[in-house]
Amino acid sequence: MLIVHVSDCYAPRTGGIESQVGDLAARQVAAGHEVHVLTATLGVGGERGGVVDREHGVHVHRLGARIPFDLPVNPVGPRLVREAYAALRPDVVHVHAGVLSPFAYDGARIALDLGLPTAITWHCMLDGVVGALRAAVGRTRWQQTPAALSAVSHAAAARVRQVFGTEVSVMPNGIDLDLWAPRTFSEGRGRPGEQGPLRLVSTMRLAPRKRAVPLVELVGQAARRLPPDRLRLSIIGSGPAQGRVSSTVAEQGLQHVVELRGRLTRPQVRSAYTDAEVFLAPAELEAFGIAALEARTAGLAIVARRGTGIEEFVEDGVDGLLVADDAEMTEAIVHLARDGRLLDGMLTHNRAVRPRFGWDDVLGAADAEYARARAAKSPTSSPAPH
Repeated sequence: MLIVHVSDCYAPRTGGIESQVGDLAARQVAAGHEVHVLTATLGVGGERGGVVDREHGVHVHRLGARIPFDLPVNPVGPRLVREAYAALRPDVVHVHAGVLSPFAYDGARIALDLGLPTAITWHCMLDGVVGALRAAVGRTRWQQTPAALSAVSHAAAARVRQVFGTEVSVMPNGIDLDLWAPRTFSEGRGRPGEQGPLRLVSTMRLAPRKRAVPLVELVGQAARRLPPDRLRLSIIGSGPAQGRVSSTVAEQGLQHVVELRGRLTRPQVRSAYTDAEVFLAPAELEAFGIAALEARTAGLAIVARRGTGIEEFVEDGVDGLLVADDAEMTEAIVHLARDGRLLDGMLTHNRAVRPRFGWDDVLGAADAEYARARAAKSPTSSPAPH
């Protein structure tokens, strides 16, 4: 099968969509498919305007342009996408969308104009824009568009369903379960939080929506309720909010509690999880939570917000604790620091029970979406709305 993925963002940019599209494409190549990615993200050397890289067997078409702030957009992107479709003649087009994805939405519109089987997956929570998008859909023919619609979790799919009023499947993210499998914790550390510090970790892009600043503040509140040296937090990641996070650590007097480790490679992140017990996920609009899934697979207990995609793989009281707000997250941290038996039970469970979402499952879900896309397409389908 010749598969074309369309995504505004792709490597060398880092983030959830970028890593998932890249990993999915590479796995599909390994499964015997010919796979192309159309993206508005420039290459490492600034490759753009139609340059094709080959990465892990995937043909990456760099259709972006030099734009201030390195935004993944291109004013002539629609023409380049149409030309790429005409040259490749794909069996299916898989569009990966966020809240603001002009390149991806153009890719979907053009694919449907050309009558190509099209699957669209949302990697975001549409909270705050459902009403506006539903009104826009109602004014166009998108509600009757012959595409297979999906989202990365049931929580995200519910929002897409509110917009389109039609069937929306779940097309989850995936990870290498063997790569992230639990390793032996360091010896001689005692029971976390009772005979030594409770080691917390959070991996995220340091951007406002991921809420690293509130995370530092709520961990500070927890630390002040516990004896000295009872908590340690490592924050892994970089991004535009890095300066604000660093200043918050200083303002809160938490230099002895919070360590900012910057951006790490996957092996380095994996190693960091060996020296932690609890993963914190403070984001309110987490469509899936791939970093949390990696930590859960590595055997860590997860503390996350309710109503997010993390509920796909974390059961409250079993894999971790689900909370309603920052105050409850503070309470959860204090509780785990004081109740070693509760934490031990979660760690034992998470090290013994492997979660779902290995790549075999995800590839099967993708194939099902492509079958839906082919079934939705008909020779008499109306052109997609402009």
